[in-house]
Amino acid sequence: MSSQVRGGTRWKRFALVMVPSVVATAAVGVGLAQGALAASFAVSGQSFKVSTDRLVGEDFVQYGSVAVGTDLEGKKAAHPVAVSGFSKATITNMCQSVVTPDLPFGLGSVSLELNAGTDPKNPVVATNLYLDVAQLDADAYFEDIDIGVAAGSMGKPGIQTGTEKAVNPNGFAQRARLATLTGVEQTAWATTAGTFKLSDLKLRLHKGVEECF
Repeated sequence: MSSQVRGGTRWKRFALVMVPSVVATAAVGVGLAQGALAASFAVSGQSFKVSTDRLVGEDFVQYGSVAVGTDLEGKKAAHPVAVSGFSKATITNMCQSVVTPDLPFGLGSVSLELNAGTDPKNPVVATNLYLDVAQLDADAYFEDIDIGVAAGSMGKPGIQTGTEKAVNPNGFAQRARLATLTGVEQTAWATTAGTFKLSDLKLRLHKGVEECF
């Protein structure tokens, strides 16, 4: 799934849609998680890409859900997602990017790129982390994994608070005490966390299409 969304994007829309989809999601606006605020926001009309060298997550859960929002043309949209949850995760060399195409004034496409945790000794750290994923490529290693449990019986961190109506509690899910993902490349619609520490954060705008992968 491409993170580019075609259409007559306006400069004001670039400011209101593109920037929050990366900055607010990855930095400040991620105080939405189990035990914090309910994740009741509508997703933006743009998916985004995330890559990382290594993600180590405790209390891994995964289940199906639906991310609901509005596309860039103002129409309601619903996206099936695989939600991956962790009670705690450390992330090394994280990159997050989103592209807004067809900007006016001859700008064409503009890419927003965020990098953090490039030093393995000082990685990104998140608690109560939930990722609404549309596509994922990685090498995965699990410890104490259970496949085929009911979504409503996963144990901690459980179904994300505020999204219960979008999840079948009797539907397929899996869980593991520990999950290690390496060489991660994913396309996502939303990320939420109780806390999100972004070490050595760098944010850059690029003219043209420059994505994490």
